[in-house]
Amino acid sequence: MTTEKRRAPAGAAVLRGEITTAIRRALMQELAAVGYGRLSIEAVARRAGVSKTAVYRRWNSKLDLVLEMVAAAAHGKLPALDTGTLRGDLALLFQVVAHALRHPLASQIIPDLLAEAARNPSIDQTLRQVLHDRQQEIGGRLVTRAIQRGELPADTDPDAAVDLIVGPLYWRLAIARLPLTDSYLDSLVESVAVGLGVDSPSARPRAAPVSG
Repeated sequence: MTTEKRRAPAGAAVLRGEITTAIRRALMQELAAVGYGRLSIEAVARRAGVSKTAVYRRWNSKLDLVLEMVAAAAHGKLPALDTGTLRGDLALLFQVVAHALRHPLASQIIPDLLAEAARNPSIDQTLRQVLHDRQQEIGGRLVTRAIQRGELPADTDPDAAVDLIVGPLYWRLAIARLPLTDSYLDSLVESVAVGLGVDSPSARPRAAPVSG
């Protein structure tokens, strides 16, 4: 009894995973080097060591390529942010985000894409959607747990709280263009916690002295 090997349909392109990975890596490097405005499929293909056809088999345009990269980055996995306190959760979140944003590619690409979004409705819409979803997913969980612990009032506005949590990081990265130092992140944890309504440690009542 003989068995026949299944073959791909005639004319069907087999998309090799290592080529796709090489193209994505080349996109990140090229985008960091020249920005979206000067980005070209030809340059990405050249940097990846593949033909333009290999890129176009996977994406129709540089816009599709960039939008997929943004969506993939936004849905990357994060560690469980549940340390038992809001301050602890904020500290862990800020450290994770800062580690990602300190990467040279990210520090160059993100400000460029934010600027390009003002001129390109497709990029603007995608950035708004993926960033909003990501912010709500992460920040919403932090706020919900803090409410459940009794650290925040039950009527805390989740949207305003998430804006307060993530806003300073975007401002410092994209507008002020200043480094996310450890000392800055430490002070940011306290500022955000107090801004959300959590008592400052120094404001907590001290135990009455025991008379002897």
